Amino acid sequence: MEIVTEKESNYKNLDKMSVKEILININREDSTITAAVAKVIPQIEALAIVTANKMAKGGRLFYIGAGTSGRLGVLDASECPPTFGVPFDWIVGIIAGGDVAIRKAVEFAEDDTEQAWKDLQEYNITDKDVVVGIAASGTTPYVIGGLKKANAENIITGCVVCNANSPVGAVALYPIEVVVGPEFVSGSTRMKSGTAQKLILNMLSTTVMINLGRVKGNKMVDMQLTNHKLFERGVKMIMTETGVDENTARTLLEVHGSVRKSIENINK
Repeated sequence: MEIVTEKESNYKNLDKMSVKEILININREDSTITAAVAKVIPQIEALAIVTANKMAKGGRLFYIGAGTSGRLGVLDASECPPTFGVPFDWIVGIIAGGDVAIRKAVEFAEDDTEQAWKDLQEYNITDKDVVVGIAASGTTPYVIGGLKKANAENIITGCVVCNANSPVGAVALYPIEVVVGPEFVSGSTRMKSGTAQKLILNMLSTTVMINLGRVKGNKMVDMQLTNHKLFERGVKMIMTETGVDENTARTLLEVHGSVRKSIENINK
């Protein structure tokens, strides 16, 4: 296996560059990421379809990862309830080392091949669910161990990795291997690799939520109205969708508490 994520940067003497040169070169590298993601759309599609099918039957989506990859899984999972109005346990992000590792690195947490399955068992995981391992290198023992055990329990598995032919990719039933090349700072996978993973997780969860009916037209009709900005957005969505005036839309939203329910009630 060629570990591209650990290759030497294409740029030398970063510490001798001006601030502008650093920014221009980082941006130049970042501009290649979307092309790499485009190449793996068929892989994302396959995982999105099977995940949506499982969740439509009552299953859940679990992300497991360590370090940056784990944090990205937690981030995507935590953003779905407010965006799509789904229960907090529909999409679950699990990071090696526990929630404390979101803010502070936990030494050697990613090296434990048994812990991911123990973490998943706390959620009473079953074969109705889907487990997606996230690992830039594709070699993280925590992720490999979790996916292997999930496979043994007939649970659908996927992954998002940034090296081809990786151990994680070999274990996952639905691997997504997005190869973005060497990082601007050698080995710093929080950069291009992390960005590619974030894009793919956005694509995966959003596609699944749309397939589950959590978007109407192009609107987040089930979003949680957790602040004034979102309430006002909801008022505008109701006005656009139904043609009612602002006061009517505002009253509907105050009474029913969601854009979807407001629209459904005015159309009765």
